[in-house]
Amino acid sequence: MSDPHKPEIVILDAYVANPGEYSWAPLEELGHCTIWERSESTSDVLERTAQADIVLTDKVELSREILEQLPNLKLISVLATGYNVVDIKTATERGILLCNVPNYSTASVTQHVFAVLLQLLNHTGQYAQAVADGAWCGAKDFTFFLDPIRELEGLTLGIIGYGEIGRSVASIAKAFGMKVLVHSRTIKSDTDVRFTELTTVLAESDVISLHCPQTPDTTRMINAQTLSQMKTGAYLLNTARGGLLDEAAVAEALNSGRLAGAALDVLSVEPPPADNPLLAAKNCLITPHVAWAGLKSRRRLLDITFANIRGFLQGKPLNLVNPDCLKNQRS
Repeated sequence: MSDPHKPEIVILDAYVANPGEYSWAPLEELGHCTIWERSESTSDVLERTAQADIVLTDKVELSREILEQLPNLKLISVLATGYNVVDIKTATERGILLCNVPNYSTASVTQHVFAVLLQLLNHTGQYAQAVADGAWCGAKDFTFFLDPIRELEGLTLGIIGYGEIGRSVASIAKAFGMKVLVHSRTIKSDTDVRFTELTTVLAESDVISLHCPQTPDTTRMINAQTLSQMKTGAYLLNTARGGLLDEAAVAEALNSGRLAGAALDVLSVEPPPADNPLLAAKNCLITPHVAWAGLKSRRRLLDITFANIRGFLQGKPLNLVNPDCLKNQRS
């Protein structure tokens, strides 16, 4: 017989965070746990969370309309660092704690940044495919050339946003012999990089990598105007948020040759519609929002989430993003 004192825990979209490599057993030990791979409609969400004390969500939105219909809900734990899928104002007003998972994917995202940057400059995939297609077997010399290979050493990397991931990317760039410029909304202490205005980063960087959150100020920050301030032939990397780009303007810059290439792990709508202009743009390497998803990264994501739930049940909430909620909590 189930323990009536254990909380009801509902995971609304478990598949992406854990498609099967890891066990949910630590969570199941903490309460009556119902795991849904996906929840695709508001009616799904309302039906599945009606009696929930604790809800875990990754990309399923919990709006005011939904939260107002969940009288038992006491904790939302987001399976991500960003928590914009939750109406935090309503959650706080209703005494619902909100936790996230900070800094779990730094190593994975950093590795992805340089994987795609090296692909853009070394063209490894194209060379390997050409060899597989027989081009080397028929070559007249010991080698053959496709697109020119560029070295990272001596290039300038501009980093916009200097949190954990931005700092990690900077350290690897320095190891490659790159110069690093940084634009950050907060003052940081780091003598290995040069902090400067956004216009300077745009004008002097050979490669620009975005690592800032999407806010009203940063939405579509890479647009026709800012692209015109960049070096002709620069490269653009985005592993942050798709909404940081004016996608039509970036596609135009790629097709015109103003940008030499782009590597994008995020788009404004995911999955993207077939008419997204970036899908057909020249020299545009797009990956399906996987930079965060290394095996160790997802292990950390789950471990921190389990700790969030355990801490809440012990009266010691961890990674709380709405501490004002504590005074509004229902008894």
